[in-house]
Amino acid sequence: QLQLVESGGGLVQPGGSLRLACAASGFTLDDYTIGWFRQAPGKEREGVSCISRIGLRTKYADSVKDRVTISRDNAKNTVYLQMNNLKPEDTAIYYCAATRTGISGPRCPETIKYNYWGQGTQVTVSS
Repeated sequence: QLQLVESGGGLVQPGGSLRLACAASGFTLDDYTIGWFRQAPGKEREGVSCISRIGLRTKYADSVKDRVTISRDNAKNTVYLQMNNLKPEDTAIYYCAATRTGISGPRCPETIKYNYWGQGTQVTVSS
């Protein structure tokens, strides 16, 4: 069974850090571009970041640029999202997703291109 499982979410104070992980089972992640998305209550899902198959290309949303770093360890079949200087507006459920579509141009693949999704991990930034 093909599955993505996110972990690493939690409650953190403003200015704090979290590292999210996206682990795959049932398939090899290095065949896929991986994206991170988030959805806050009452808001639409938005793309946060993506990383190419072997990690040479990365993209970030303007809202998280300079605070977030995406990376991957294909040997561990896992992709990470390091988030620093977290703000209350970063509060959301964070999802990872996989697509065979590569990264071309300035943006991540369209959301509709992602075939596999995790169940999400909650990130809450609050004092």
